[in-house]
Amino acid sequence: MTAPTTTPPSRMRNPAVVLPEAMRALLAAFEAAKSGGVPQATLELVHLRASQINGCSYCVHGGVLSAKKAGESDERLHAVAAWRESLFFTDAERAALALAEAATRLSDRPDPVPDTVWDEAARHYDERQLAALTLMIALTNLFNRLNATTRQPAGATW
Repeated sequence: MTAPTTTPPSRMRNPAVVLPEAMRALLAAFEAAKSGGVPQATLELVHLRASQINGCSYCVHGGVLSAKKAGESDERLHAVAAWRESLFFTDAERAALALAEAATRLSDRPDPVPDTVWDEAARHYDERQLAALTLMIALTNLFNRLNATTRQPAGATW
């Protein structure tokens, strides 16, 4: 099977670009998440995993570039989708990735974020860090939905 040579055109610019006051608010929230004491590498991994789950090509592409810029290795980035079977991640990163998956797949189970997932994350992160992780996951999901809905292609610039 060969890959298509063209992607469907985007439907419009990202709504946060069309409404610059929204973009300013979202970027401020991202900065707040980054100030919560979670290592940048962990935030990048969480962003990438949620974007993979949601099928947001724009955010997967941008997430890989951002993670590489922050010093992430190709080996770890290639393994994010299969983090459970990989030796590349710490226990704390695994807890953050499990939290990202649960908080992204809210409708997959009756208890969207089980206590076991939350408790494991809380073993590795304090309340401020949990707030930062939760905010990063939520913001990633928001951007994924904006980009997927408007068909923002990987590699596009706003």
